[in-house]
Amino acid sequence: MHTEETLTLFLLLFLSSSFSVSIAFNGGMVISNPFTPKASLIRYWNRQILNNSPKPSFLLSKASPLTAVKSAIFQKLAEDNTLSSHLQAFCSSANLFCFIDSSPSLEKHGEGSNFALYSNKNFTDYGPARLGGVDSFKNYSDEVNIPVDSFKRYSRNSVGHSDEFSNYAPDGNVVDGSFSGYASGTTGGSGEFTNYDRFVNIPDLKFSTYDSDSNGRAQSFSSYSDETNAGDQSFVSYGKRGNGVPIGFASYGKDSNVIGSSFGAYGESANTANDSFVSYGFNGNVPENRFRSYGDGGNAGTDSFSSYRDKANVGDDSFMSYAKNSNSGKANFGNYGNTENIGSDTFSTYGQGSGSHVIGFKIYGENTTFKDYARKGIAFAKYRNSSSSGILVNKWVEPGKFFRESMLKEGNRMPMPDIKDRMPMRSFLPRSIVEKLPFFSTVRISDLMSIFHASENSTMAKVMKKTVKECARAASEGETKRCVASVEDMIDFVVSVLGRKVVVKSTENVEGSKRTVEIGRVVGINGGRVTESVSCHQSLFPYMVYYCHSVPKVRVYEAEILDGEKKERINGGVAICHLDTSAWSEGHGAFVALGGKPGKIEVCHWIFENDMTWVLAD
Repeated sequence: MHTEETLTLFLLLFLSSSFSVSIAFNGGMVISNPFTPKASLIRYWNRQILNNSPKPSFLLSKASPLTAVKSAIFQKLAEDNTLSSHLQAFCSSANLFCFIDSSPSLEKHGEGSNFALYSNKNFTDYGPARLGGVDSFKNYSDEVNIPVDSFKRYSRNSVGHSDEFSNYAPDGNVVDGSFSGYASGTTGGSGEFTNYDRFVNIPDLKFSTYDSDSNGRAQSFSSYSDETNAGDQSFVSYGKRGNGVPIGFASYGKDSNVIGSSFGAYGESANTANDSFVSYGFNGNVPENRFRSYGDGGNAGTDSFSSYRDKANVGDDSFMSYAKNSNSGKANFGNYGNTENIGSDTFSTYGQGSGSHVIGFKIYGENTTFKDYARKGIAFAKYRNSSSSGILVNKWVEPGKFFRESMLKEGNRMPMPDIKDRMPMRSFLPRSIVEKLPFFSTVRISDLMSIFHASENSTMAKVMKKTVKECARAASEGETKRCVASVEDMIDFVVSVLGRKVVVKSTENVEGSKRTVEIGRVVGINGGRVTESVSCHQSLFPYMVYYCHSVPKVRVYEAEILDGEKKERINGGVAICHLDTSAWSEGHGAFVALGGKPGKIEVCHWIFENDMTWVLAD
């Protein structure tokens, strides 16, 4: 080892946690061990920003927890491109968001297994060839932040067996769930998902083969991914070659936001199937649903959609092949696409080659396309080809998410949205490590994915690609933007836009969320003048990344938030009002909620938990 490397290693070991070194900074703040990333960050902050205002504790708490020694070790691994081989230690030590590789569980369970509380398990073969009996999961991955669950070959070849998931992974944040083979080759019995992934933030759900080759087995989903946000779910093969299999979705994707669903082969070659969707995609915001093959080659089956996409906002749905080459069946759409804000619906091959197949639409939405469909046996009771009112509704936009500047007056009552931080807990990486990682861009995303073991089409891959794509997009008109992976980078960007005399503002806590509150004393930042600010919002990535951007012509306010009933102060809110919305799209949720058009109204919103806005110091 070279002399310089030996001295460096000795110094790092000397300054490790086994020694106590303290230095007092201006303002009385004492930091143990001045060579930690947090201590380095505070020194950088004091050099770059010219004011003595308090540093936000929530931001300092996200500084890397790595010791000086571990930081140097991981920096060297990153430089040598060997960090991937030490991912588990890296993620654990640096407090990162990772899906650590796990081996399948080989646990054995007897008949009638009852799991009251269970989470994060992989079952290689659960309940095969079970004769009768009931398996019940009452609370599975309940309120787990990042549940990763996998069932391979579940209830395979069982006879007269029933299974129930009463509460499956509700209130999760980033959910990765898969059923590789569910109830394949079963006879009789039933399966029920009462509450599946409700209130989930970012679901990624996959059913590879579901109820394939089953005989007389009833399956129902009472509530499937209702009220979820920004995720994807897919059924690769659902009810394929089933015989007399009734399947029901009572509520599928209700009140969901930007959800994507795909059914690869639904009811293919099934005999006397009876499938129903009572409420599919109701009140969804920008849903994308794909049925690539629905009921193709089926015999004497009945399919029913009571309410499909009713009151959905925009979105893009398609049925690529519906009831193709089917025989003596019946399909009913009670209410298809009766949307309030026009989306896009496409039927590529509908009823093609079917014999004696009856298809009926009672109400069919507007802005729709049929490409190659059977001309006989299809009836439309009502085809809606023009808007009935032209009035947008705001049911898919959370009350209080957007509001007008006039609402920020003392004594006004208004709904407060849920401002709680829903992101998984993570820390920044030290700048020295970030600089050694592949460049944060769409060109190098595969290299970053490799480091974090994110295989193509995995949940982590989707998360990483989405963030990198958003960070790489061109700035909007008048916007200056940058994604930052360290507080030092954030400070550099803020200083480049606003100068060095700046201060950070953020809402104090989450009190008042999802309630009606009263506005107390209101103070305009910089005297309430039109100004420029830099707002930073969290982006989901293995390590902490903030999307920071500056837009001109804003006003920033600090407002007391009072309890709507007791009139007591419960929070200190920070709100930003965008005075120029001319570059916003017409479909933006703000205009859906408030009315108006781009450039015609100003739009305000609160700064959510752990987000912030930087402004000029008074």
